[in-house]
Amino acid sequence: MSTAIVTGPPVVGPSVVDDLRTLGFDVRQAADAAEVARELAAIPAHQRVALVDARFAGHLHALRLALTDPRFPAAAVTGALTAQPEARAALVRAAHARAIPTRTAPTDAPPARHPSDVAPAQADGSAASGPDAATAANLPDLIAADLAAADVPVHRPELGVLVAAVPADETARTRARAAVAAVDDEKVRLRGAVKARDGFVTTFLVSPYSRYIARWCARRGLTPNQVTTASLLTALIAAGCAATGTRPGFVAAGVLLIASFVLDCTDGQLARYSLQYSTLGAWLDATFDRAKEYAYYAGLAIGAARGGGSDDVWTLALAAMVLQTCRHVVDFSFNEANHDATGNNSPTAALSDRLNTVGWTVWARRMVVLPIGERWAMIAVLTALTTPRITFYALLVGCALAACYTTAGRVLRSLSRTAVRTDRAAAALAQLADSGPLAEAVGRGPWRRATLLPFAAPLLAAVGTAVLVGSLWVGEPGTWWPVLGGAVYAFCAGLAVAQPLKGALDWLVPPLFRAAEYVTILVLAARSEVNGALPAAFGLVSAVAYHHYDTVYRIRGGTGAPPAWLVRMTGGHEGRVLVVTVIAALLHGTGFTIALTALAVALALAVLIESIRFWVSSGAPAVHDESGEPA
Repeated sequence: MSTAIVTGPPVVGPSVVDDLRTLGFDVRQAADAAEVARELAAIPAHQRVALVDARFAGHLHALRLALTDPRFPAAAVTGALTAQPEARAALVRAAHARAIPTRTAPTDAPPARHPSDVAPAQADGSAASGPDAATAANLPDLIAADLAAADVPVHRPELGVLVAAVPADETARTRARAAVAAVDDEKVRLRGAVKARDGFVTTFLVSPYSRYIARWCARRGLTPNQVTTASLLTALIAAGCAATGTRPGFVAAGVLLIASFVLDCTDGQLARYSLQYSTLGAWLDATFDRAKEYAYYAGLAIGAARGGGSDDVWTLALAAMVLQTCRHVVDFSFNEANHDATGNNSPTAALSDRLNTVGWTVWARRMVVLPIGERWAMIAVLTALTTPRITFYALLVGCALAACYTTAGRVLRSLSRTAVRTDRAAAALAQLADSGPLAEAVGRGPWRRATLLPFAAPLLAAVGTAVLVGSLWVGEPGTWWPVLGGAVYAFCAGLAVAQPLKGALDWLVPPLFRAAEYVTILVLAARSEVNGALPAAFGLVSAVAYHHYDTVYRIRGGTGAPPAWLVRMTGGHEGRVLVVTVIAALLHGTGFTIALTALAVALALAVLIESIRFWVSSGAPAVHDESGEPA
């Protein structure tokens, strides 16, 4: 339940009260600040509260954007202000201050204005000019200014062509109503449901109709979480069809994978259309995409083995998952390292900005990174028309080229910029590194206070990874060479994170660790030539990758990494590498498969139970990516 307090005397004609009730608010009246303060005291502290000037004239969607978005503790447009429970105390203080005028808080002080809140707005989105543009002061605007002055962040949504105004007289009201009538806010709402920046396939082949599916879902009371779940189930059915190993099954799998992607776009558009953001929804949306894609890889691998040719492509399926996950870690690590860097300038970034002004280069650069829309479309078409082996070959080549393009560009940006990274960025990189007890013990050595070379951390991580991968190829299956390589890797990993990761290329450390761990599992399973080892390795990498994705989205939500006890219990990346190499040296035949399976199940249970507990009960803020398609 939410409550709206309409301030000031009622107006003649259409009233904002009806709009507020349409948005689900219980409406109360208050003539002045003193009555507002009394009404606030009577409203339960857990409720959202809105203050709206009775003279408000504007679009319903302008009010919706300001008053119902759950992501912000406080938000406002001209004539309307909302506060969630975390901002209620500040709102009450501001209302009481306005109810008892002082020399330092005059009641007729003009409110702080925001560029998007100049009213009334004209149909083309430009601000109205002349005397009607200056409205009389109103209580919601005054209190919004007081909250901002008290360092309470007040979100102000971008209204564009939408109108939000408090007309000072009847002439201004007439003009405001004309401006409202000139703009179809439903069309604006539909446009706003689509991300401003997306991939080519999503922008031109999916979003033109998926937004209407989102509206259909909203009008029938469906939630984004339900659509997200439907997308997952559709993808799992697609994986099951691919697992049949028949041509009709492959065709059905391709069609269903496209349908799953349409639903995947729809859930985010539904969230933006109806402003139904939630912590659980953010978690489901973030993790289900990976679960859908990797389950589909497994379905293709099973289908290839069951088909007429009995083709074993588990190595390719696992390699595709490893490559795709490492690409994501590069994205996450680079973004976190530069999230709040100061002096963040680069000639490479400037060139990229210039290229963004050339239309065709924008789409070419978005497509070359093979984002999820392009990637899933390619997988679906190749599944339907070719074989799983060809599908995985194309996927590996495309993802490898995309990885080289993006990583090279980010390395150039890092080397040519003069950014100074903050303690928060260093902490985020350390959490993404997922270092366990062994690396921590090494990091506490005497070299912790030594002055290292500028690129010491990524160099040490690269050396450790190279030694580990080399030992995997040199040592025959069942030998102890990989164990020795794992020990060297653990030592180098500890040295790499012994000091804060603030160097220009230190964001490469977590991706190198991920590549080392995943490739170790892949190579040992592939070289063992044991029946069932590769599917077991696929499950193990899936469990570990989920833990790493979970870490990323917790950091994005500002809640930090998973608890230290979980990281220690799972051994950290270096501990898991040593465990897997020891298992490979000690166990052969079915014992190796059983051990990998048991390890995968144990890790999956540990990370899933803690992750589900956290996301369902923690109240962490929702994280919704509006920057574009994930890779």
